[in-house]
Amino acid sequence: MLLRLAYLAVTNTFAALRLLPMSDRDKDVEILDLRHQITVLQRQLGADARVRSAAEDPGISRRAPGTTAS
Repeated sequence: MLLRLAYLAVTNTFAALRLLPMSDRDKDVEILDLRHQITVLQRQLGADARVRSAAEDPGISRRAPGTTAS
């Protein structure tokens, strides 16, 4: 459990450091790319299948500023 916590702390720190030098435009492009990847994966699952995420994951419920719900 402690090893997992340390791993998550280190990976999240590196992820945050990677975002620091990025401009807002670069971040928007990355968000659009990730949304495209999700759309492609949903299409591969089938027309009626929807990907469900865990409700306790706070990162899923947050949206980037200036975006609208689709």
